[in-house]
Amino acid sequence: MKLIIATIKPFKLEEVREALTEAGVRGMMVTEIKGFGSQSGHTEIYRGAEYAVNFVPKIKLEIVVSANMVDQVIDTIATTAKTGKIGDGKIFVLDVQQAVRVRTGEINEDAL
Repeated sequence: MKLIIATIKPFKLEEVREALTEAGVRGMMVTEIKGFGSQSGHTEIYRGAEYAVNFVPKIKLEIVVSANMVDQVIDTIATTAKTGKIGDGKIFVLDVQQAVRVRTGEINEDAL
């Protein structure tokens, strides 16, 4: 099993969720986050005053899938979340040692 962590632009969330559901993803966790990457934030003007926005709003997706679905999920996220502009996000893949469904006690792939 693999944990896929993806950061995307907030307005892309629903489109990415729909695409992942069609690809067979049965669940995900979504968190509103703030961060910065190579763009290191930006400046905005509010009521005539310029100020720095050091942390940009993002959405973090956490998805656990079987190892054979990883490439498809990565491709789906990358294709759907892409705008072609700076700050489109990142995708990370980590190993998952064990999963347990609390309600039933099912473990590993059965728990997904």
